Amino acid sequence: MTELSGIELFEEIAMFLGVGGLVLYMLYVMYRLAQESGAGRFGSLVIFLSLGLGIVGFASKSVIQLFMQV
Repeated sequence: MTELSGIELFEEIAMFLGVGGLVLYMLYVMYRLAQESGAGRFGSLVIFLSLGLGIVGFASKSVIQLFMQV
């Protein structure tokens, strides 16, 4: 692993916190959507699974890049 300069370290931390915050906000929006629409248990499950796949895709892309060292 290489040493990161000051700006690269800042970018790495900011990206981690920024994306993490947006993911948490997206989960909150999905929860509110399920509550306000009256979707019920099955509808809420479908909302979280379908919209949550985007989060899983983004996270898996990051993990694949880490293992490929790109």
